[in-house]
Amino acid sequence: MARAGDLSLHGPRPSVLFEPVPEDDLRAAIVAGVPELLADLDGDTRNVLLTLARILTTLRTGRIRSKDGAAQQVLGELPEEHRPVLAAARDQYLAGEYGDWAELLPAARAHAAYVAGAIKRVCPA
Repeated sequence: MARAGDLSLHGPRPSVLFEPVPEDDLRAAIVAGVPELLADLDGDTRNVLLTLARILTTLRTGRIRSKDGAAQQVLGELPEEHRPVLAAARDQYLAGEYGDWAELLPAARAHAAYVAGAIKRVCPA
C-alpha cells in the first residue's frame, strides 16, 4: 500500500525504499488470515465482512482496494441472499458507524462462509 501511494512526509518515496511484495507472498498472507477473520465475525462483523471482500477482490485483480470499493465490486457478483449484509457493512463503514448486528448475524455468518468459499476457490491452499 505504501508503494501504491508512493508519498513520503520526509525522505525517499516508498517505491525507492521498498521492493514490491511478490504476488505469491501477498496472496498467501491474505489467505492465511481468513480463519482468524472468521473467528472474529461475531465481535467485529462489519470489518470482517468488508475485509473478506477486500481479500476476494485482491485475489481476483491483484489490486488492494478500499473497504467500500471492494464491497461495491463484490456486491454485483453475489447471489441476492448475500447482498444485504455486505451492503449494510459498507453503508455503516461509509457512515462511520458499527451498528447492531444481532438480527443480521445469521445472515452475516452465511455470507462470510460463502465468501470464504469463493476465496478458497480462487486461491486453494
